[in-house]
Amino acid sequence: MSAVSIHPSVDNGVAPGSASFGGGTLECHCSKDPVTVTITGNVAHNHACGCTKCWKPKGAKFSVVAVVSRDNLKVTANANKLKVVDAAATIQRHACNGCGVHMYGRIENKAHPFHGLDFVHVELSKDKGWAAPEFAAFVSSIIEAGAAKPEQLAGVRARLKELKLEPYDCLSPPLMDAIATHTAKAKGVLAA
Repeated sequence: MSAVSIHPSVDNGVAPGSASFGGGTLECHCSKDPVTVTITGNVAHNHACGCTKCWKPKGAKFSVVAVVSRDNLKVTANANKLKVVDAAATIQRHACNGCGVHMYGRIENKAHPFHGLDFVHVELSKDKGWAAPEFAAFVSSIIEAGAAKPEQLAGVRARLKELKLEPYDCLSPPLMDAIATHTAKAKGVLAA
């Protein structure tokens, strides 16, 4: 395996998920009164994300983030510690005001293709069986974030492929298709 570090949860290989996994609990990094979020069911579209907005553990080049139906997410402890990081952002990332960890991101714009989905970091869970990361998105954005120099990207992409996380500089083709389909329906190009 390559020495290029991506994220602690995948650096030693991507652990497979379980098709029968029923959900679990995410917990922030606070040692006292942590924020907890309970998720019913498994996540989808789990991926390494190089964007500059997603929460990453210290030293990680990428976050690892997935989506879950907002109906399947519930803050179950210390919700009073959550604050929205950037109210102007498309994804309203709710972070713990104690440790800074992003507990979930929600899209409030009902016209957005991903409205109804919440973005979560399953690395915050001790439960095993979450769907495995499937691809890497916004890979070139790690340059903007200061996590890599342009000349290092070939090695980063090679490491992602070694981990079987196909690198994209946008989202995966199925997610890009979902966005385009939503937009086409909204414009009347496709039947709703």
